[in-house]
Amino acid sequence: MRVIAGSARGRKLQSVKGQKTRPTQDRVKESLFAILADAILIGDFLDLFAGSGSIGIEALSRGAAKAVFVERNKRAASTLRNNLTNTGFMEQSEIYLLDTTRALRRLAGERRRFGCIFLDPPYNEGLIMETLAGIDPVLLSHETVVIAEHHRKEDIPETVGALVNVRQKVYGDTVLTFLKQSV
Repeated sequence: MRVIAGSARGRKLQSVKGQKTRPTQDRVKESLFAILADAILIGDFLDLFAGSGSIGIEALSRGAAKAVFVERNKRAASTLRNNLTNTGFMEQSEIYLLDTTRALRRLAGERRRFGCIFLDPPYNEGLIMETLAGIDPVLLSHETVVIAEHHRKEDIPETVGALVNVRQKVYGDTVLTFLKQSV
């Protein structure tokens, strides 16, 4: 696992030991950031179910000013901290060692706003819809892009709470669904 582009290009990232954490494949990551392009420069980047932090770190490497990582597993958070230190992005980062639902409530209570929100929960555990429904509109601007990485058997409807499904890209069993705030 490595950083694909930007200021930390080529830096190796540690992965979390065990099989509960599934890193995003490089080809999916490359496609994700090609689609996002300059959207990562608008506001802070929120990486939910962050694991080793590869997506948020990629965003920082490509120019995001700040990334907020949410990861409840202590071992994964330790790996994430090591990766942030090794890539030089610790000062541009915040780590919430919390369950995603609690972290979203806390961030909304702080009136935080994000340019991109990325979520990659464990596949087929019902967390994708629960998390999307838990994204408070206060976290969103009219430019915010929400990206959900999920298994192809997990359907995301046209609307989820304040979000509208605007695009999907399929990569084998993996799907990236892009959502924006409904107008």
